[in-house]
Amino acid sequence: MFITPAYAQAFGGGSDMLVNIVPILLMFVIFYFLLLRPQQQRVKQHREMVANLRRGDTVVTSGGIIGKVTKVRDEAEIEVEIAENTRVRVIKSTVSEVRAKGEAAKEPA
Repeated sequence: MFITPAYAQAFGGGSDMLVNIVPILLMFVIFYFLLLRPQQQRVKQHREMVANLRRGDTVVTSGGIIGKVTKVRDEAEIEVEIAENTRVRVIKSTVSEVRAKGEAAKEPA
């Protein structure tokens, strides 16, 4: 009498679902290009810089210590001279910047 019968609406098809998914996909694409990709490039550049360290390079560690590489000990460590006759062992991955490239190591004859 006073209550009208309610009719269920039929499923509108795939267009409503597509309209709802596109903004979410767009957010993921923007997130990738603005955050993830630049971070991956910085990590790759840092990895290359650390791999190319050699004797004579002037480096800055993440702790702010500036010194000259005197010896590359192994894959993970270098020896850095921070003052005259003062050498410290440093983990390669803590090097944040190479200020000046040194001379190439001379090969023994």
